[in-house]
Amino acid sequence: MSQAARDYGVIVGVDGSPASNAAVAWAAHDAVLRHLPLTLVHVVNPVLATWTYTPQPDGFAVWQENEGRRILRDALKIGEDSVKHGESVPIESELIFSSTVEALLDLSTHAELVVVGSSGRGALARGLLGSVSSSLVRHGHCPVAVIRDDDVLSSRRSNAPVLVGIDGSPRSELATTIAFDEASRRHVDLIAMHAWSDLEIFELPGLDWAAVKAEEERSLAERLAGWQENYPDVTVQRVLVCDRPARALIETSEGVQLVVLGSHGRGTFSGMLLGSVSNAVVQAIRVPVIVARSRDRENR
Repeated sequence: MSQAARDYGVIVGVDGSPASNAAVAWAAHDAVLRHLPLTLVHVVNPVLATWTYTPQPDGFAVWQENEGRRILRDALKIGEDSVKHGESVPIESELIFSSTVEALLDLSTHAELVVVGSSGRGALARGLLGSVSSSLVRHGHCPVAVIRDDDVLSSRRSNAPVLVGIDGSPRSELATTIAFDEASRRHVDLIAMHAWSDLEIFELPGLDWAAVKAEEERSLAERLAGWQENYPDVTVQRVLVCDRPARALIETSEGVQLVVLGSHGRGTFSGMLLGSVSNAVVQAIRVPVIVARSRDRENR
């Protein structure tokens, strides 16, 4: 079956590292919530082939393939064990010989969500996988989830809310859609945060913050009204802050189970939020982050 004809559902990149194992567990749980299949992907990246004066050891390619299949078997077991009793999710696996970034970006055109760990195995893998997650966040053709190697399915977080950063841009709208959907499926509250500016309040002489705050609160409430009608089961906590976006999001993330961000936005808040701010948040927080990416010409 061709990639274009196949429904990949939720794709998770696996390499056997702790972060990758956590990503598999989280992705399996999320696939169940979304009623989507789960696809485990291990990419064999022929690193030694790029070393001009270093001959590839005999049997290395076979070892790579065997190791990749072992990693996929282990990931399959993790995925199956992460699904609660009485639940099920179709799980398939693929071993691909390619560059990691190229393969996952290509597959992202046929997926609803791509999930990756925040770091890989060994010094080389840490750098490689860091660039992989960064590339997917910037250029992926669908939403991308980045997972730390903490206990992401911990019962202490199962009732915690979902946090979304809002600025009113198209990518923020997509992030809001994802956040409401995730909160509804998880039966938890949603914290909708709008950071009005990345400037300190005292840096703006003569600003009537009370008046600005009242207007921004009204605007945020109007922006969320339609979503609350579509998701009446989700209780929304509206939070407006005059603070640096990354700092506000990182501090609030300590009490949530998932953060959802747009990939870039507009204005002071979003221009940071979804360039440097999204990168800062993904790097700093310990909980899973979904960065909203849409499958459109802009991403390709």
